[in-house]
Amino acid sequence: MAAAAPATDSAVLPGRPAAAPGELAVRPGEDPWTPQEVDEARADLMEEVGRLRAEIVASEDAIAGLMRDSGDGAGDDEADTGSKNITREHELALASNAREMLQQTERALGRLDAGTYGLCENCGKAIGKARMQAFPRATLCVECKQKQERRV
Repeated sequence: MAAAAPATDSAVLPGRPAAAPGELAVRPGEDPWTPQEVDEARADLMEEVGRLRAEIVASEDAIAGLMRDSGDGAGDDEADTGSKNITREHELALASNAREMLQQTERALGRLDAGTYGLCENCGKAIGKARMQAFPRATLCVECKQKQERRV
């Protein structure tokens, strides 16, 4: 399997320079983003991209090995077969989760470059600098996230 392709974000305009730190959204009463905070957020996101890509490769290698081994089930009893199936399903779930997180992380980098980092994708209000620092992939403000979770 190939690694996930970089996500595209409609908020990213080709050729647009990265937003200045003071342009990023903050909630009333919060200090504006400093260049150091933006650099730290970008570095953390880039580190996460690298970690997730490595995790995806490791999961895909493990899945390939499990698939290769599943054909040689001679002598396996039902418990062995079931255990192999559970392990394979677990690895598939881990790889899927890592791909989703990679897509979210790449999307956050795109929003950072576009100057829309920290804006709620639902209501358009500022998510809050503290929330973005705690959860850099956040796309919804606390209020919209709570509404979304109540609907689910």
